[in-house]
Amino acid sequence: MQQFPFDVVGFDLDGTLLDTSGDLAAAVNYALAQNGRPPLEVAAIKPMIGGGARMMLSHGLAATGGSDEVLLERLHRVLLDYYAEHLSIHTVPFPGAIAALDSIEARGAKVAVVTNKIEAFAIEVLRGAGLLDRLACVIGGDTMGPGNSKPSPVPIQAMIERSGGGRAAFVGDSIFDIAAAHAAGVPAIACRFGFLMQPVEELGAEAIIDHFDELVPTLERLGSVSRGPSQ
Repeated sequence: MQQFPFDVVGFDLDGTLLDTSGDLAAAVNYALAQNGRPPLEVAAIKPMIGGGARMMLSHGLAATGGSDEVLLERLHRVLLDYYAEHLSIHTVPFPGAIAALDSIEARGAKVAVVTNKIEAFAIEVLRGAGLLDRLACVIGGDTMGPGNSKPSPVPIQAMIERSGGGRAAFVGDSIFDIAAAHAAGVPAIACRFGFLMQPVEELGAEAIIDHFDELVPTLERLGSVSRGPSQ
């Protein structure tokens, strides 16, 4: 078998490894209901996911009549408290995700997660999906401190360091993912099946996959032409 070109493959969580849209939509709608707002369809909430819970709720409030900072802060806490108690009711891995992780690990590379979800929530969601123990590290939106969540390169750089260094690639579904990877000098792969805020072609990723079955061949192709950081 030809040597795999990457030492670390990082993944976004929501909309990339796991379909968390049902549980996140339930949390948004619970928070909206506390202010008498109508519920939003899951399909309407999906494009709001990716920038963290506060941004997701802000979009939800804007779609149902607007808000101010005081209301947003109050309902943000409501949303987090609800979500903490309902993390993994509807959440499942995307088709082919587990097999893709198996294939990457079989080639000697490590897998990790970098998400804008609060780290404690991410850990519990990944534990519930049976994925936590196989990850080299989990970096959440609050792990690296204020201002250091995606699209900052800092969490991607930390992922590489905590995973032992080497050449890395990153897989995601939002502009935050692609921008963070590029800022860190890492090639990015976008998922067409994710919680897209815009057409996937506009994200600027080096490659796009329609299904996880395509991931390893795509990584092998990218690895032959791209130059990631070595540590």
